[in-house]
Formats: sequence, C-alpha cells, structure tokens
Amino acid sequence: MQRRELFSFLSSSLKGEGKVEKDFIIRPPYYGDINAFDTECLNCDGKCATLCQEQIIIIGEDKTPRLDFSSSGCTYCDDCAIACEPNVLRVEDKHLIDAGIRINESNCLSWQGVMCFSCKDPCLEDAIEFKAMFMPTIDQQKCTSCGFCISRCPSYAIDITQIKKEPENNE
Repeated sequence: MQRRELFSFLSSSLKGEGKVEKDFIIRPPYYGDINAFDTECLNCDGKCATLCQEQIIIIGEDKTPRLDFSSSGCTYCDDCAIACEPNVLRVEDKHLIDAGIRINESNCLSWQGVMCFSCKDPCLEDAIEFKAMFMPTIDQQKCTSCGFCISRCPSYAIDITQIKKEPENNE
C-alpha cells in the first residue's frame, strides 16, 4: 500500500466519507461560448476526451465534455482544442480553468501537524506555499486551477469552487 493510499484510507475511514462530487461542471479551458457545449457537442464523437493526455476529460450524459480531477490535472497541452471538430474548443480561446482551488484547513493533514507535502509536489506553478512547514496556502496569483493537487491530497482537503465569469461586453 502506497503512503497516499494509506492516508486516504485512514482519512476517509475516520470521517466515514469519501470524496464528494461537485455539483457544477468544469469545462476544458478552450471555449469562447459556454452555450456552444449544449448545441454543438450533441453530435460529436468526443475526440477531445479520447486525445486528452491526462485523461481528465469525460463526456457526460448530456454528451458534453467536462473535467474530472479525481486522477490527474490539466497540462493545458491544447490537444483537446485541436481535436475538437465542431470548434467548441479552440486554441485561440485558451484561458485558465473556471474554478477556484483552496485548501480546507480543517481537513488538511499539514494544518493538523502532520508533515505532508502531497499537494505541493505536483503543483506545476509552485502556487502552494508552506508557512512554518505545516500550513499550506495557495497563492491565487500563481494558481492555474489545473487540478493536479486535488487528486494527490490524501485527506481530500482541497476544495474546488465554481468561478462565475463576467459576461464579455462586445461593444
């Protein structure tokens, strides 16, 4: 049993729970029009999900792509956008993932005095900083919401929240 598996098992056993599914959809970071998912993806064969290097794009029951950070994160590699034949996802529309990432201090092992760097190690942008070795925080200026830290946290202490985008003013 790997260290991560052990911490995950112990944490979920103590709380009597597992990872909680989020009630919002996180889209790949290459769209210009959020409404195009509901109209253009319906007749697509899901090449974006097939070609995703990290295999985090899943096609939902509504036939639209969404991100699932339970096993990995987004490298912003552009492959899903290049593969998208209906042009819902386009490299020209690349932006950060519309999600906020934060550490839930009450669930975090480090905040409870256990030395754990599981979230920091996979962070590609070095956005997770530790104060006094036991208090990780996320520098929102550096965080790209890639999601790599989420699947690595053994105590499920990283929360993801929906960020509402302001409508663009095309005047």
